[in-house]
Amino acid sequence: MSSATMSGASSKSGPLKSKWVQLALGVICMMSISSPQYVWALFTKPIMGQLGVTLPELQITFSLLIVLQTFFSPFQGYLVEKFGPRLLLSIGTALTGLSWVLSANLTTVSSLYITYGVLGGLGTGIVYIGVVGLMVRWFPNNRGFAVGMVAAGYGIGALLTTFPIAASLVETGLQGTLTFFGYVIGAVGLLAAQGIRVPHADRIQTASQVEAAATGITPKTMLKTPVFWLMFLMMSMMSTSGLMVISQMGAFAKDFGITGAMVFGMAALPLALTIDRITNGFTRPFFGWVSDRIGREYTMTIAFGLEAIAMFAWVMTRSDPVMFVILSGIVFFGWGEIFSLFPSTLTDTFGQKHATTNYGFLYMAQGVGSIIGGPIAAYIHGVADSWMPVFAIMIALDATAALLALFVLRPMRAKYIKAQAA
Repeated sequence: MSSATMSGASSKSGPLKSKWVQLALGVICMMSISSPQYVWALFTKPIMGQLGVTLPELQITFSLLIVLQTFFSPFQGYLVEKFGPRLLLSIGTALTGLSWVLSANLTTVSSLYITYGVLGGLGTGIVYIGVVGLMVRWFPNNRGFAVGMVAAGYGIGALLTTFPIAASLVETGLQGTLTFFGYVIGAVGLLAAQGIRVPHADRIQTASQVEAAATGITPKTMLKTPVFWLMFLMMSMMSTSGLMVISQMGAFAKDFGITGAMVFGMAALPLALTIDRITNGFTRPFFGWVSDRIGREYTMTIAFGLEAIAMFAWVMTRSDPVMFVILSGIVFFGWGEIFSLFPSTLTDTFGQKHATTNYGFLYMAQGVGSIIGGPIAAYIHGVADSWMPVFAIMIALDATAALLALFVLRPMRAKYIKAQAA
């Protein structure tokens, strides 16, 4: 019996054999690792005050978190497949919690890079890739929905910690907050990981005969196919537009005159950020479910096109606080589904045997998007002294990805699948 089987094989009886229980545990694991990315903004000011560093110096920590989470994902996926998801998810959730506990007592920013950035990035990356790879195996006929649900857990999980962490920073300070919540998120994720199982062989139902022909496709073989690189290009394009908004929203909201505005009795920018987090989470299972029914490429065209239209309307009405809030939510509703559509499409195409490692290579597109949508977009704004060129590029990327899905990816993937089934 392989080590992967010993560490994560499903029993033939008991509640842990249920795919719905596995889905729930996967969501909990994802929620437990979401805070390092999504509540980072709450820590920047107190950390700057404690360490006496500038914001650009401090933001290297966040960049390390994202880069380690994405660029190491193929290796992390390989480890999950070799040693089993329960062991690796246990290590990943423990590392995530430990990254906060160790960060609490640091006095230098370089040490913060190692703890919060490197350890946090490696920990969250293992869990993210491991959970997604597991769900495409448990739900072969409803991959879009299942992957969307666990991706939603990561997208909105920090809603449970944002306000408690903000209150704790005021009451107990930075050190106490990082220590307490580090133990909490680590313990919650670690406990959920103990119930993780891989589906027993006799429970796996292949989604189609086409996929049956593709189940043995290795990462090495996949990387030689044009269809993979087209998906990588498209995911990079979509990641860029969404991460540009995430990383630059405070800056362009200020330039658009939104920062001090009130909408429905609330500050416009925090309200927009709250709505964005909700729509960014909801869209993942929703469009995943849609894609299970009408097809991946048709759903991509609809969702990516929606983001392009919403972003165009957003920048055209940029000085209207109400429209700014509403359209920001629609922009994220058209973006967040990439985390359910791409892994589902990839596994449909190349099979589930190496699904975790294969998705690790595709997930690196998120790292590419973080670089283009972050520092490069900021550079373009600085050179042009305007956000208009940045938005024009992002709208073009969204619209192009929508067209590629329908007119290039769909026929290319069909041709590849036909060749595999022959």
